[in-house]
Amino acid sequence: MPDLNDLTALALPTGSRLVAEESENRLSLSLDAQPLITLRLTREPELQVRVEARLDTQALWAACYWLFARDPACQHLAWHLDEAPVEALLSGLLIPNETAGQYRCERALFWQLPQPWLGASMTGSYPQQRVISGGKRHPLRPVKPRGEVYRRFDARLGAWISLRTVDIDLDLARFNRWQNSARVASFWQEEGSLEQHREYLGKLEADPHTVTLIGCFDDQPFAYFEAYWAKEDRIAPFYEAGDYDRGIHMLVGEENHRGPHKVASWLSALTHYLFLDDPRTQRVVAEPRADNAKMIGYMQGQRFHCEKEFDFPHKRAALMVLGRERFFERCGLA
Repeated sequence: MPDLNDLTALALPTGSRLVAEESENRLSLSLDAQPLITLRLTREPELQVRVEARLDTQALWAACYWLFARDPACQHLAWHLDEAPVEALLSGLLIPNETAGQYRCERALFWQLPQPWLGASMTGSYPQQRVISGGKRHPLRPVKPRGEVYRRFDARLGAWISLRTVDIDLDLARFNRWQNSARVASFWQEEGSLEQHREYLGKLEADPHTVTLIGCFDDQPFAYFEAYWAKEDRIAPFYEAGDYDRGIHMLVGEENHRGPHKVASWLSALTHYLFLDDPRTQRVVAEPRADNAKMIGYMQGQRFHCEKEFDFPHKRAALMVLGRERFFERCGLA
């Protein structure tokens, strides 16, 4: 039997709550205290799932979510269904086996489905048109989002991880405090006054290639992130940037949210958001200082690799790269 965690309930971004009663061979799920689905489980040679009643796509999705969160090492679910689940097949939630009535849910596909984690986003369906800005030819970018863009309950931490766009009036004081801390300043080198930081954030707000984000645990801000389109960024001359590659700058401001377990949560959430935001994004990149061994180690722990070191005018940088296939292969989200 696999090494299962002690999960008994999962909260969804919609506000609903998924609760389970599970034994070795049986799983019953309820949603908001209403029975949702009952399954019979066979765990060898892989997890086989049989349904004891007719199910809809919502119930099927919820069962897949529960089983993947319950066992982060589980990569496949084998479903036995009397009727073809048309909607689930069209979305990619399930794919057919060669044997009639048998279907698979693949972890690598499940975590690429954007809902319910992603906020309202037009990026993924935004049409492509080539434009030139700043001497660089790249796809026209969509209007930047506002408000919350990503939310997921981290089953390992037992906490919500969410991302929202920066509100300068709301976030200026904390951004100023974070940037003026000695730890952050040693890497960002952006110490300054409130007005200087208002100008800094204002320039980025007006820049179509960068989205500024606040990371929250249980809705409490703890970090600042910049997500940018690499093609029109200063990093582009240093590697073969794809049209939809995204890059990230990262700052954890609150001391009580530092540490490997927290990094694993927010870094995986940040990269998950960027891969969901546009399915054409094939890589997420970053360029921490080459001597920032701690951050580089954290990123390698989340499957980034160091492609090379290179020289920006202001620093020696490590080019850290995470490919879409590598992120979703054996995806560690729970």
